Amino acid sequence: MDYLKLKSIIEGLLFLAGEEGLSTKQIADIVEQQQELVEKCLEDMKQDMEQGGRGLQLVRIAGHYQLATLSEHAPYFEKLAYSPARASLSQAALETLAIVAYRQPITRVEIEEIRGVKSERAIHTLVNKELIEEKGRAEAIGRPILYGTTKSFLDYFGLGSLEDLPQPEQFEDSDNLEEETQLLFERLESSQPAENDSDLES
Repeated sequence: MDYLKLKSIIEGLLFLAGEEGLSTKQIADIVEQQQELVEKCLEDMKQDMEQGGRGLQLVRIAGHYQLATLSEHAPYFEKLAYSPARASLSQAALETLAIVAYRQPITRVEIEEIRGVKSERAIHTLVNKELIEEKGRAEAIGRPILYGTTKSFLDYFGLGSLEDLPQPEQFEDSDNLEEETQLLFERLESSQPAENDSDLES
């Protein structure tokens, strides 16, 4: 395989893996190349990002490589996360939040299996809004992150505890995402002052 193409593929894999990252063995198995070559690619990519003044960096955490933003850019990310234009919860974010609320602790892969689409962006949005957080690691290959709701989630929806969530006893299908999302959305509408309704539309 062409070396530049290999680097490009690895960068794409790391982007898709998100904060869970990938080990050199996982990458090598996927691209069907020797680990030594993969390690060389990763080192070259790290240097390219540093020397090119890129907005992303390649980091290694607990034996897994992942793409990360630069800490010095944090003030700008905070502005994006808390800007009025980002105040609303999209349908994707609300669906993801409903899944986490009712199925926690749960991994990103399990969320995506239920939704049927990639959910990394929705998860990042909810983490940035402090509605969900890391609750540990699953006992599975790669030790994926387990997500659960936060105290801010309870405050946001006016709940005293998770037991106060609308109960879906009427569900015959345990994977009825539409009903769970609707219950959470109704709770959201009823718990917010009328003057804030426009800020919370999907």
